[in-house]
Amino acid sequence: MQLSDRVTGGVLVVLGGLAAWSGSRLPAVPGQDVGPAAFPMLIGSGLVICGALIALGIGRSFEVPEEDVPATGSRFGGLRVLIPPALLLFYMLASEPLGFLLTAGIMVFVVAWALGASMRLAVPLALVAPVLVHLAFYKLLRVPLPDGVLPAPW
Repeated sequence: MQLSDRVTGGVLVVLGGLAAWSGSRLPAVPGQDVGPAAFPMLIGSGLVICGALIALGIGRSFEVPEEDVPATGSRFGGLRVLIPPALLLFYMLASEPLGFLLTAGIMVFVVAWALGASMRLAVPLALVAPVLVHLAFYKLLRVPLPDGVLPAPW
């Protein structure tokens, strides 16, 4: 059974709205700028926006028709299913000695390349994404991440 994009997008809008509303009702933590309501409201808002875009059909022209999609990826074949657990193990072992920025950069590059991104896209993504994630965790959430050999300048 296939659902139309309007139904799927509408369900995401409702789900996101409920998540944001429920998150907004969580009590604030005294003395902290960011409380427990931040994540549910952020995720809920993102779901509302994405659901609305899906329901309105925005971006549909960028999709590849199903008959043009290859059945299996050219890189790594069926072994791609092992990439997430391998990267999780890699992060667990390498994040302390290498640091978050270097470890996350390697992980983003491996995932992007394994999923078919060109080097022109995978390298800049591996350089920018870990910095943005580190900024979000360090500055916004005040969660310390391992420095390792490449500490963040902030």
